[in-house]
Amino acid sequence: MEIKTADWKHEKHVPVIHVPDSIGSGKPFDVEVVVGEEIPHPNTPEHHIKWIELYFVPEGGDTAYPLGRVEFEAHGEIQTFAEPRAMFRIVLPGPGTLKVLALCNIHGLWEGTKRVEVK
Repeated sequence: MEIKTADWKHEKHVPVIHVPDSIGSGKPFDVEVVVGEEIPHPNTPEHHIKWIELYFVPEGGDTAYPLGRVEFEAHGEIQTFAEPRAMFRIVLPGPGTLKVLALCNIHGLWEGTKRVEVK
């Protein structure tokens, strides 16, 4: 399956990663991932985000280590209107890149990344 990326300000499928301004080595912190930040993504039985996965690629490495996964199983039934948004509490050993994948049931797999500095 092809992984798609785009300018998230013009696309409702690209996952956007939010982290604190300062991240301490060995200290836990929260990561928020949002699909459809500027343009809301639908949440209907016909068109929805199925899951979001978060990975970490250490600086200088090429291996993506899984950090967590959130699945969205109720898509518009009884009008739940759950947003495609996920929170992760993580600890990183050093700097690198957070990578997130999100799967839309119609438009496939989308990727977003964010470089993180750990002090």
